[in-house]
Amino acid sequence: MKTLFIGGIKSGKSINAQNYILNIKSETSANANQWHSPLCVPQISEAKASPPNANKPIYLATTEFIDAGMKERIDAHKLSRGDDFVTIEEPLKIFEAIKTNKNPVLVECVSMWINNMFYHGFNFEDMQKEIEQILQLEQRVVFVINDVGCSVIPDNKLARDFIDASGKLSQLIASRCDEVYHTIAGISTRIK
Repeated sequence: MKTLFIGGIKSGKSINAQNYILNIKSETSANANQWHSPLCVPQISEAKASPPNANKPIYLATTEFIDAGMKERIDAHKLSRGDDFVTIEEPLKIFEAIKTNKNPVLVECVSMWINNMFYHGFNFEDMQKEIEQILQLEQRVVFVINDVGCSVIPDNKLARDFIDASGKLSQLIASRCDEVYHTIAGISTRIK
């Protein structure tokens, strides 16, 4: 099963995706259509936490350390996920990083990965191939991506290429996911 959380920057999609994947086994309602900010979503208690690395979901962190501001964002994400995940940091070869693991995977985030791929000279076809490989995996995968569809058309080619790649990959992922959640102001509403 594949799931996508899409929303604007700081919309709450990342924390909601984290809570979603942590609560997969404890889901009791098949009709649950919304996930809310951390104040509204039940947290996994420490008593139920697994021993280190045993049956924990994988947090595939794609962000590269590029400056002090990005380091602060990375540190905030590390703090928010605590010890509930096994973290794999891989900015480029995300399929290779998870292909042999059977635990659920949270890919956080596809937008930063697209940025990294362009920065390191990869093209859209390389990105599409990598995402296609992940979509074919049998394990549960939850993707997080920024919604860039409501933005203005940028005035430079690199930014336009990023917007185009992000939009096309969002469509590809959403079309193949079993569930898609759109997040606004900390509330993720199921749209597929």
